[in-house]
Amino acid sequence: MAEASSSVFVIDDDESVRASLEFLIELGGYHVVTFKSAEDFLDSANRENPCCLVLDIHLPGMSGLKLQERLVRSETRIPVIFITGQDRYRLEEEALRLGAVAYLRKPFDEEGLLDELARACAKGDECRK
Repeated sequence: MAEASSSVFVIDDDESVRASLEFLIELGGYHVVTFKSAEDFLDSANRENPCCLVLDIHLPGMSGLKLQERLVRSETRIPVIFITGQDRYRLEEEALRLGAVAYLRKPFDEEGLLDELARACAKGDECRK
C-alpha cells in the first residue's frame, strides 16, 4: 500500500480512461490528480511533487513525448509511466530514451500498472533526496 501522501498525476484526453485510472490507482492507496492534456498539467498550480506521472503518448496539442522532453529539458525529475493504445516500436524506444520508467500498452494489466507505480514512486523518492 502506498503512503497516503503519494500523489500520482494522470494525463489522458479520454475521460473514461482518466476515471478508470483514478479509481484503480486510488484503490492502490495513492492520491490521484487528473488532467485532460499536457497543457492543463503545465498550467496547473497543483503539480508540486507528484511521485509519478501516468502519461498518454497521444494527446491533442502537446503529445506525451513532447511533455516528457520538456520536463527533461527543465530538469524536472518526475518518473513517467507511458500508456498508449496506438503502439509503435519507435515510440517505445523514444519514451525509454527520455527516461520513462515503463511503457504500457492499453489494455494493460491492472496489477502490472500498480507494480510499475510502486517502482516509479520509489524512484521519485530517490530523485527528491
